[in-house]
Parts: sequence; structure tokens; C-alpha cells
Amino acid sequence: MRAIVQRVTRGSVTISESGEVRAITHGFVIFVGITQTDTASDVSLLGSKIRSIRVFRDDAGKMNLSLYDILSPQVLIVSQFTLHADVRKGRRPSFTASASPVIAIPLYNLFVQNFIDSGIPTVTGDFGADMQVEITNDGPITLFLDTENLRK
Repeated sequence: MRAIVQRVTRGSVTISESGEVRAITHGFVIFVGITQTDTASDVSLLGSKIRSIRVFRDDAGKMNLSLYDILSPQVLIVSQFTLHADVRKGRRPSFTASASPVIAIPLYNLFVQNFIDSGIPTVTGDFGADMQVEITNDGPITLFLDTENLRK
């Protein structure tokens, strides 16, 4: 399971089909990609790591605070199967490592619920939908996390 985590001052998704806008301020926009071999254990590990990463500024201006430590944190979670693109051969990415919707949707929903259950206000894109994402990256702070590496 992979995630791109961006610290933001604002983030939003517009669902193309409906035009609905879902937005946050001050927190993380999380792009999450799921593989065929990911499990609920990966969901728990990744969610826990993201919530505890200390990349928000403290009173001294140091990156020393996590989502749990800041005032009114929010997250926007967007499914992103292209995080598992294989571009080693040719010019067209292969997405064979990405999980099918049958596997990915329940794990994506579990990942989202993991944040909701932690008490952090959470909004999402629509799994598999065409969306436009707008982000005001704060810092900029962008992190790449992969549960395969987190287990080492």
C-alpha cells in the first residue's frame, strides 16, 4: 500500500460527473494506492504512520507536531491506482500491480474509516471517479510512504 501525503493549507476534489466539491483546510491530502497483495494490516500500519508523522510546525517553527497535536486537523483522501504504475518498459505505464476494485474498494473504505474512527475530520474523493484535485501545498511538504518499506 502506498501513499503520497502532502501537508496543505487547503485541498479539494471536484467530482467531474456531479460537479460536487469536497474540501479541507489545514491538514493532509492523502493519495492512496492499493495493490493486489495489500491487507487490513497494511491499512492499519499506513494510517497509524500518517497520523503520527510530525511535520506540522510547533511554536518554535520546528516540524514537531502530528495531526493529533494541531488545532482542527483535516484530511482529504483520494484513491490513486497510478501510484503502483510500472514504467520500466516502453512508454505506457502498466498498472497490473494495482488492485482490482473488488480488492481495492473495501481496503480504501477501511483506510478512510480508520481516519474517521481516530476522530480526524475526513473527506474523500469518489473511488474510481474522474476528479480534479486542487492543493495548496504547505512547506512544501510531500512524503512518499510504502508499507513494504515501513515493515523493514
